[in-house]
Amino acid sequence: MTKNRLRDHPWIRALLRDPLVLPFYLPSLAIHLGHGLLSPVLPLYAESFGVSYAWVGAATSAEALGMLLTDLPCGLLLRRLGQKRAMLAGLVLLIVTRIAMSWAGSIYEVFGYRLFSGFGMALFSVARHDYISEHASVATRGRAMALFGGMMRVGMFVGPLAGGFIAGGMGLRVPFLVSALVTFPATLFVIWFVAGQKAQPAKAQQAGHPHPAETGSLFWRMLREQSGVLVPAGLGQIFAQMIRSGRNTIIPLYAANVLGLDVAEVGLMLGIAAAVEMVMFLPAGWLMDTLGRKFSVVPSFTIQAVGMALVPLTSGFSGLVACTSVIGAGNGLSSGAMLTLGSDYAPDDARGEFLGVWRLIGDVGGTGGPAVVGIVGDLLALPAAALTLATSSLLAALVFGLLLPETLQREPVRAASSN
Repeated sequence: MTKNRLRDHPWIRALLRDPLVLPFYLPSLAIHLGHGLLSPVLPLYAESFGVSYAWVGAATSAEALGMLLTDLPCGLLLRRLGQKRAMLAGLVLLIVTRIAMSWAGSIYEVFGYRLFSGFGMALFSVARHDYISEHASVATRGRAMALFGGMMRVGMFVGPLAGGFIAGGMGLRVPFLVSALVTFPATLFVIWFVAGQKAQPAKAQQAGHPHPAETGSLFWRMLREQSGVLVPAGLGQIFAQMIRSGRNTIIPLYAANVLGLDVAEVGLMLGIAAAVEMVMFLPAGWLMDTLGRKFSVVPSFTIQAVGMALVPLTSGFSGLVACTSVIGAGNGLSSGAMLTLGSDYAPDDARGEFLGVWRLIGDVGGTGGPAVVGIVGDLLALPAAALTLATSSLLAALVFGLLLPETLQREPVRAASSN
C-alpha cells in the first residue's frame, strides 16, 4: 500500500513519465562520474610504466581512437539492436574494460583496454544521442542538450576530486575499480526505464525497418545528401574536440612535470575547473534556444583559446587553476552544443547513420587532441603543445562563426513566412 501511494505521488508520477530524466540524464551522470574519476589519474598511470609523452598521449587517446574506429559500425548497428540493447551492450563493455585497467601489466595492455572501452562508449553514445534527438522537441533541444552537458560537468567536477583523493591515498589502480562501480547503476536505469519510454517515430512505423541489404545504400545516400553540411561542420568539430580532449592530457602533465604538483593537487585543480563549467550550462542552453547556436559556440572556443594560450605563462598552482578555470568557463558555454548541432543536421530517415558519422568526425578531434599533446610535447615542449591546442580552439570558433549557417529554427519566423 505504501509503495502504491508513493508511486501515486504527483512528483513521482511526473518523474516516471518524463522521457529524459530517468532513461537519459541519470545514466549519463553515472557514466561521467566514472569517467571523471579517471581524468587526473590516467595520464599519470600511463606515465608510471616509464614511457614517453607520446605513449602517454596514445594511452590517453586510445578510448577516443576506439570510438573513432567503431562510430560508423555503431551507427549502423543501432538500427538492428535498438536503443535499449545498444545502450546496455556499450555499458557492459565500459564496465568490464575499466575493471581490466586496474590489473594492466604494461602500457600495451592499457592501450588495448582503452581501445575496447572506446567501442563501448561509441555504442552507448550513438544510441543515447538518437534517444534524446527523438524525445527532445526542436524548440527545447538546446536546453535539453545543455542540461546533458551539465550532467557531464557534474561528473567532471566530483570525479576528479574523488579520483585524485583515492589515487593519492590508495594508489593509481584503485580509481579504475571505483569508476566501474560508479558506472554500474547506469545499466539499471537503462533496463528499468528505456524500454518503457521508447517510441518509434511515425516515419519508422510507416516505412518499417529497412532490410539489412538496404542499410548500406541508405548510408551512402545519406552521406551524399549531407556532404555539404558534414564537411565544414565536421572540420569545425575536429578543431573543437581537439581542445576539449587535449586539455585533459596537457593539464595533468604540465602540472606534474613542469610545476611539480602531486596527483591530489591535479584532481583539485580539475575539479575547480569543472565547477566553473557546471554553472555555465544554463546560459549555454538559453543562448542556443534564444539567440542561436553560434552565440554559444563562437565565444566558447574563443575563450578556451585564450585560457590555453596562457598556460605556458603559469608558474604555480594558483596560476594554472586560473587558466583551467577560464578554459572551463569557455567549454561550459558550449555545453551540449556539438550534440545540438548533430541533432539539428540529422535527417529523420537516417538519423542513426548520420549520428554515427557525426560522432566519427568528433572523435577524430578527440583522438587528435591527446596525440598532439604527446607528439608536440616530445618534439618541442609541453608549452608548445598548449599553444597548438589554443590554435585549434581559435580555428573552431572561426569555422563555426564564418563557414556555417545558423541552425536555430524560430517558430514565429517560419509561421510568418508561410502566410
